Amino acid sequence: MKAGVNMEVIYDLLVLGGGPAGLAAGMYAARARMKTAIIEKGRPGGQAATTEELENYPGFGRGTTGPGLTQAMADHAQSFGAEFIKDSIVSLDLKSFPKKVIGKKDEYFGKALVYALGAEPRMLKVPGEGKLRGKGVSYCATCDADLFEELEVAVVGSGDAAIEEAEYLSKFADQVSIIVIHEEGKVDANQVSFERAQQNPKLKWIWNSIVKTVNGDELVESITLKNIQTGEESDYPVNGVFIFIGTVPLTEFLPAEVQLNPQGYIITDEKMASNLEGFFAAGDVRAKYLRQVVTAASDGAIAAVAAEKYVHETELWEKEVINSKKPVLVAYYNPTDMSGTEKVGIVDRFVRTNNEQFSLVKVDATRNELVGRRYHITLDQLPKLHVFINGEIKQEVAEINEENLNAIKKSL
Repeated sequence: MKAGVNMEVIYDLLVLGGGPAGLAAGMYAARARMKTAIIEKGRPGGQAATTEELENYPGFGRGTTGPGLTQAMADHAQSFGAEFIKDSIVSLDLKSFPKKVIGKKDEYFGKALVYALGAEPRMLKVPGEGKLRGKGVSYCATCDADLFEELEVAVVGSGDAAIEEAEYLSKFADQVSIIVIHEEGKVDANQVSFERAQQNPKLKWIWNSIVKTVNGDELVESITLKNIQTGEESDYPVNGVFIFIGTVPLTEFLPAEVQLNPQGYIITDEKMASNLEGFFAAGDVRAKYLRQVVTAASDGAIAAVAAEKYVHETELWEKEVINSKKPVLVAYYNPTDMSGTEKVGIVDRFVRTNNEQFSLVKVDATRNELVGRRYHITLDQLPKLHVFINGEIKQEVAEINEENLNAIKKSL
């Protein structure tokens, strides 16, 4: 435990980010009776809160709004006791225990962290884009395509995402115009996707062009295009514009030791665990296949459950092993290996005979991932015995028998 930290203000779980991933994590953690806080600089909801119509969240049909759904998520988390803190993150200390979050207003301490600050679509930064976001300007075809059934839309971009999303949009819209900055025939997507898209009669290609403005009062009515070869500008009527020029993960607060993929997204395992102990990531900020509200909520739930297990195992290990006043024999075993569990029984009998001198902790190495990862325990090594004194490994015993146990007793 870090010196000088007030135990009363240490959270079991700190969730950074109040989008669907963070809200789901906060709700699951608070429901598990963890002292939980969600740190968010603005209103809860994240990008989902900017989507006026959200019709593809399971169980919520037409008429569902992003603000309405995410507010319901926030209320749900709060009803279980999750605390909401309004602050902006400045930096993180992930090596200490508890972990430290430095905000503009205060400092916060958590036994585990779920990082769910998300990713932002890379914007064109042209007039009208921000004003009409969610009112015809979209960054997600899967979310909004059905809103443009039998209408005309434009797609900006020529990478894999732009081409794939344009094809998806063509299932709904009457015409999809793809605005490409390159000369005719040149795209940034893979050739297979490009050739397939060229065969789609609903796709129209506009080459050598960029978007100068997005136009409309309450809804998108047109875009102003500029031909970069001729310099000519013209208004192009569309009902919607989908922008796919990449996304930017919000990972600028992360220390260098957090493992990221080449695009800057956090690499996690299936339990949302990063390469750092007790640090989890959920939602759009992690490397994943599909970035949607439903997958963000799933990530958050998984991360919270994994974090709860991590905190529980850490506290138990601290109490029974690290802070023990007696030498501790830690026996690692595989419950499906009968001969191995019999050898653990030898340790059990030895400690009961010498209970004033030793204590015993049995670890199912197939379930306790924290200890297995921390001390590099693999199943092919089992059963195995460690002797801990004052929280540190002093001896390792690969062959468990009475002779070796007595030798431990004599050596101490």
